[in-house]
Amino acid sequence: MTLRIHFTADDLARTRVARGPRPLLELDVALRALRESTQRVRFDAWRRESFARLTPRTRLAFEVVPVTGWSMDFLLPAEPGSARELWEKVRATPAGRIRAEVDQWAGRVRRVPAWTGRLADEPGFVQDLVDVFEETYEQLVAPHWPRIEQLADADRAMRMRHLTEGGVERLLQGLNPRRVRWNPPVLELTMASGHEGDLRLEGRGLLLIPTVFGSAYPLFDDAGPQPWISFPVGHDRTPWFPLPATATASALTTAPRSLAALLGRTRATVLCAIAEHPGLTTSQLAVRAGISPASASEHATVLRSAGLVGTARDRNAVLHTPTAAGIGLLNASTADAAGPESAFLRA
Repeated sequence: MTLRIHFTADDLARTRVARGPRPLLELDVALRALRESTQRVRFDAWRRESFARLTPRTRLAFEVVPVTGWSMDFLLPAEPGSARELWEKVRATPAGRIRAEVDQWAGRVRRVPAWTGRLADEPGFVQDLVDVFEETYEQLVAPHWPRIEQLADADRAMRMRHLTEGGVERLLQGLNPRRVRWNPPVLELTMASGHEGDLRLEGRGLLLIPTVFGSAYPLFDDAGPQPWISFPVGHDRTPWFPLPATATASALTTAPRSLAALLGRTRATVLCAIAEHPGLTTSQLAVRAGISPASASEHATVLRSAGLVGTARDRNAVLHTPTAAGIGLLNASTADAAGPESAFLRA
């Protein structure tokens, strides 16, 4: 069962990678992954923790999102933005659209819950259902969102490397080799639902959306101005573990004195270089830090063991990115190093 996506030259030119995961799409795939038994090393700890956290009323969400197949598009749009912004958009969905999407969804799934008939005529029930999904998001996805973003940043560095070295075709070849195959000019997708057919992009290009929880099969949607498919962050090479909330590191031209005192001048410089230029290879890191490749590798290994940087392997290269803990440490040391003018502005 294969979905075939046909490209033209214009489609290749308009194909792009989304800046990061989409919160409500991530909830969609998380609800599916939670009930699977695959990827045990990657997800079993999260599954145990999530089942312990879920409240009884979140069962409604599982009735709308099957393990494979279609979910209700209006409830879980694959749009950019914060979760809060997206939930507000979902709450404002016109009744006519809800009615049309419920009818379409009912024609695609094997079992339709009796309560879905209330969605078209009871606005209050729609709001209650959105509350359930928002609560489920807070229990399944929100606690891990900083880690999800960090993993996606590391993955994006690898994808951009593919794009710059081999163009869009190299990018497509590396999306998900087991389930997504580039057979020019057609991208062939193996779908968990068994869906098959042909999709012609007709100059619209394709949006590639990263997902952490959707690690096996791709999802796709051809509605809207640009069709999209999902691809797994890091394939199966990226370990799963939660991290605390992250913050954005300021650009650092030199390592702050407090950080150098803590880590040593060279190691602090290595951490700053990785934060300023996520996705550096070891050779590039050595050039940025002004040290030998062997020394760069040694310092990056120590920083990785301390949880301050993460790595992703791309063929023979290792790409280095900062973790939330590393960024937090840099932010703290930068704040401590700020002069009296900065302290006045913060007051």
